[in-house]
Amino acid sequence: MLGGCLLGGLVMAGGASGATRSVAPYRLEDFFGRNRTRAVSLSPNGARIAVLDQLGTEEQPQGVIDIIRAEDPEGSRQRIELGAVVAEAMRWGSDDRLLVRVAVTQAARAQMATGSNRRSRTAELTARRVISIHVGTGEAVILFNDQRERMRHSVDMGRVVDMLPNDPDHVLMTAWEREGVLGLHRVNIATGAAERIERGSGLTIGWQTQGGAAVMRHDLNSRGTMETVYGRAPGETDWKMVRQTRVVDTPDFAWVAETDRPGVVLVRARTAGDDFEAVRELDLRTLAMGQPINARSGRDVSYGLNDSAGNFLGAAYYAEHLEYEFAEPALTPHHAALRQFFENECDVHLTEVSRDRNRFIAYVTGPREPGAWYFYDRAARAIVGVGARRTYDAERLGSNETLSVTTRDGAVIEAYLTAPPGGAPGPLVVLPHGGPEMRDTQAWDHQVQVFAAQGWWVLRPNFRGSGGYGLDFARQGWTRWGDRMQEDVEDAVVHVVNAKGLPADKVAIVGTSYGGYAALMGAAKRPDLYRAAIGICGVYDLPDMLAWEEREDELPGKPTYEFWTRRIGDPRTMGPALATASPRRRVQDLTCPILLVHGVTDTVVPVIQSRRMHEALRAAGKASELIEIEGFGHGDWPAGQERELMERYVTLLGRAFA
Repeated sequence: MLGGCLLGGLVMAGGASGATRSVAPYRLEDFFGRNRTRAVSLSPNGARIAVLDQLGTEEQPQGVIDIIRAEDPEGSRQRIELGAVVAEAMRWGSDDRLLVRVAVTQAARAQMATGSNRRSRTAELTARRVISIHVGTGEAVILFNDQRERMRHSVDMGRVVDMLPNDPDHVLMTAWEREGVLGLHRVNIATGAAERIERGSGLTIGWQTQGGAAVMRHDLNSRGTMETVYGRAPGETDWKMVRQTRVVDTPDFAWVAETDRPGVVLVRARTAGDDFEAVRELDLRTLAMGQPINARSGRDVSYGLNDSAGNFLGAAYYAEHLEYEFAEPALTPHHAALRQFFENECDVHLTEVSRDRNRFIAYVTGPREPGAWYFYDRAARAIVGVGARRTYDAERLGSNETLSVTTRDGAVIEAYLTAPPGGAPGPLVVLPHGGPEMRDTQAWDHQVQVFAAQGWWVLRPNFRGSGGYGLDFARQGWTRWGDRMQEDVEDAVVHVVNAKGLPADKVAIVGTSYGGYAALMGAAKRPDLYRAAIGICGVYDLPDMLAWEEREDELPGKPTYEFWTRRIGDPRTMGPALATASPRRRVQDLTCPILLVHGVTDTVVPVIQSRRMHEALRAAGKASELIEIEGFGHGDWPAGQERELMERYVTLLGRAFA
């Protein structure tokens, strides 16, 4: 149960000492098994721990819950059988009842009219429901069970908005209304009966609440890329727009917690003139933002930490590892002790904290830990593993180190380097992240481990333009897609090749979304450097992409289009530069084999970007292959599809490195 993290400090990254070990790496298929543990939750009073496991097979699923007494976490467990369902999530609704979200997939026949004839087809339909289970008696009820008409027509009735910690008999949930809009409902977790208390607009996807009343509403545009947030103080009837924020690339606003003052809540936001994102108070009457709370210089806040009653405990930041700035300083040494327990190799997320701050659930992930849950009893000084997604032998996985890279113009960026098991010198795969205003961390990445298992080193640079380091760092990549951002990646490659003695003629580049752009632009800009390039859901023609963004942006003021012109460039003033920075318009510079992958229903980057890139490559007589994934969008395909693609990636790169 301790996974790779406990061993992490004993296994040195290859290349650091010059020594290598002979170890058997995992096979590619070993990284695509089913996750066993799906959730771990601590009861509000801290007395019991619930562990949700998925047993069985894909064809014959079996969900189970184990109940652990917190005073004896290594003792016997009480098991609750859920039956032949896929269990996805779980939380305590009260000290005695668990709420479990399950997914049930069944065949459904649909008829389609075609002129005078009719034809039918069979499709799989997945319905999500929440089951309330009394852990003492085993009694189970389906929430919304008093609304059978709604249950027959709604496939998703599994979203809990507010656990209502001060009302152990109810929770707030969303469900679709007959007219196709979302409703907010107060649901009795003992009987399943529901009462609608709020009705959204045609674009509403959810609410945040204070004291059981909706005070923030979230609306989403039709493409699912831009969210409009509205606020309303208790007693007010009209909604006021608070913020528009990106959903996929650079979200800069999020709910954190209630406060004990009606109409005042905590949010994660960056205000005008600020470099770093921080937790702040938001007054819903005036929409005024307060000063930063538990801020961290040099880093954007990742999320806010609350206890089981919803009280704010601190802000999370990603430095070398995940760290917290606690509102209660007494918690600082306890989180530090947990990190030390895992040899400082893993990130320790405190997912649940009891009201008395004595008992915690920690979710642990790291370069060699795909995810495990631990129970920490502060008074008893006990750390006990209670669940894991899956387990691996750490020495058979790639080990990670953080690099500080000085770029050609004197800037300093961070990069993560994963050595293959044994650490022998070998080929290098560069993985530029997407966004681009996202960032890589040291959390588990199965793609990294698949490549490392082939004997390849893997480099993930947080180039200028990445998120998490403040707005100024991100701005240094704005309108520099074809030069500075690419050069940072190149400089990181040179740094690694020289520092680790890797073969300079065996380097490939693979990326998704912006990373797909960076992969092909890198290959066009430096054909001498990269032996192969793989672009997944990437942008390959900047003028065409911006024109599409302008056409598709249905919101007033076209905020999505404005967002991208600020970051990529304005076609009216940068037309020639944008063309030069487009891989599709530089196919003559591409000499290595290219593999393109794209979801046909992608609403973030249209599949036409990959189709036209492939056509241009083939017309120029270049080696190119395009794989289109039917029925899926921006890299959201299932594990089975991902495994097939990873096999193709490994085959292509293996040939390039031969």
